[in-house]
Amino acid sequence: MSFKKDMRRPDLIIPYQEPAAKGDSSEIQSTLASTLPMAAIFMRNRYVGWAAVVFSIQSWLGESEESKKNSSTPGYFSVGMSLMSLIVTYLPIFLPPQPGLQRGGSATDAAPPAPA
Repeated sequence: MSFKKDMRRPDLIIPYQEPAAKGDSSEIQSTLASTLPMAAIFMRNRYVGWAAVVFSIQSWLGESEESKKNSSTPGYFSVGMSLMSLIVTYLPIFLPPQPGLQRGGSATDAAPPAPA
């Protein structure tokens, strides 16, 4: 085999280029970081509020320079929004609802009919 000539040409060599990384995982994480605080506020669920805080801090610490340029909101905004949602979920502990008002009703509703 040593008698065969090497047919490879050095001028046709193409250097290896690493493919560009996909940013799908960061988009999903930033989407969760922005939607979980809203879900925590609407449902008043403390566990969802804590999950929102964790996801927003992770997405803030994991953002790259390129994602900072392309993102419409900065990472610390998501952290602030999630902390605000956590405060809203714990708000009934510090400011309990008034005992005279029924849940789902308002003070301007008509009185219920009296038994005859």
